[in-house]
Amino acid sequence: MLVLLPPSEGKADSGRGAPLKPESLSLPGLAEARAAVLDELVELCLTDEEQARDVLGLSEGLRGEIAKNAELKTAGARPAGEIYTGVLYDALGLSTLDAAAKRHATKSLLVFSGLWGAVRINDRIPSYRCSMGVKLPGLGALGAYWRGPMAEALPEAAGEGLVLDLRSSAYASAWKPKGELAGRTATVRVLHSQLVDGVEKRSVVSHFNKATKGRLVRDLLLAGVKPATPAELVTALRDLGYTVEAEPPARAGRPWSLDVVVTEIH
Repeated sequence: MLVLLPPSEGKADSGRGAPLKPESLSLPGLAEARAAVLDELVELCLTDEEQARDVLGLSEGLRGEIAKNAELKTAGARPAGEIYTGVLYDALGLSTLDAAAKRHATKSLLVFSGLWGAVRINDRIPSYRCSMGVKLPGLGALGAYWRGPMAEALPEAAGEGLVLDLRSSAYASAWKPKGELAGRTATVRVLHSQLVDGVEKRSVVSHFNKATKGRLVRDLLLAGVKPATPAELVTALRDLGYTVEAEPPARAGRPWSLDVVVTEIH
């Protein structure tokens, strides 16, 4: 099983570890594309702070992120699972997983990134600011930029098993599984169910969507289940106590869409 995650907007400090070693990152097929984005981002932040702030969409209060980006090649690096923070990662709680679940996480979790393309949680990276929605002056929109390199690297990373796609739309734009691979891909939508005047009303949740997805992945990892198909994933989630509604896609070569229905959001 390969689980595709979005990064977090906020990130932990890089710390004082050894600096980035690009050659050590997973998915070596992305190395050339990563180097191009890194070079342009660092150069932009070193030479034109105002343009960098505009390109990165930073408020005045986040101006310090530009200096952070300017030092990416020499800053300390930490495992990506420690760098990414926020609602989904708090709920996932990587640091509190047992040993078996942590091993499963290092093999199955893949975090998409505007800067790195995609990294595994044990890849050592510095803290940075560069979302997939950024449009760099030289390379253009990163969502479009990454499509070519991702199309080469991701099918191999997916292998023959299930792909559980939990990315937000901006990061999903960088790679869409096709053909047979799409048929063993599942996306998840979180719905909040409430009774209003005795009638069930459902709404799509946003902020708490991330927390539910984090808990869902955590529960799968702790249970040690490794579903090979979307149908097996539905069964596994139901066995874990989730209310899941799903129907096979109408046509072959399309991802499954799963609705996880919750009555409480937290």
